[in-house]
Amino acid sequence: MLVVTAVRPLTRTLRGRFVQLQPLGSAVLPELHAAIANRAVFENGYGGGLSALRTDVDGFIVWARGYFQWESLPFGVRLLGGLNDGDLVGTTTLGDLDLECESAHLGWTAYDPRVWGTAVNAETKLLLLDEAFLNGFGRIQLQADSINVRSRAAIEGIGATFEGVLRRDRPRADGSWRDTAVYSILADEWPTVRAGLHERIDAYPGRSITYRSVARDTKPR
Repeated sequence: MLVVTAVRPLTRTLRGRFVQLQPLGSAVLPELHAAIANRAVFENGYGGGLSALRTDVDGFIVWARGYFQWESLPFGVRLLGGLNDGDLVGTTTLGDLDLECESAHLGWTAYDPRVWGTAVNAETKLLLLDEAFLNGFGRIQLQADSINVRSRAAIEGIGATFEGVLRRDRPRADGSWRDTAVYSILADEWPTVRAGLHERIDAYPGRSITYRSVARDTKPR
């Protein structure tokens, strides 16, 4: 008889060296708007693509309430230490929780472009993947719009295995059809992937995250 080991992780804050993941609530959506309501975040497919971008706070909140998996485990990503200690710089979710199949989907992830290329994504993935596998999950799926080169490179960079492309998977906000690139990490692969993430985090210089200098562009032109 198959013994199911997966249990729903507790709703709690996950703390690392550079970031902490706090359960996401509606109260912080204005902060999240300031972090990710940016053309650079949406233009390659995030949230349904550039047509989904809402640059005003109220519009963003309406969009976010319909987009994120609130019934699952959404998190806000905050910086730890340094001049920007406590800043909300992104979000990620452990969703599509299927305890019987011991599977989940790590996604809905976006960050302020000022922390792209830092240790934020590696440590965010480390904390949430560790939580999933410690709670008995056997397979964690990660995916991205097939045209989102940056997101796909980030997924591949953490050591996930490419499984293929789901063609004409879902409509984008502009009415075009998205092909979805699918990746996964299995429980028996996690020790190797985890070690690689630790290496990347340990290699990051400094004791805190320093913002990159980027132009802020919220216009969905």
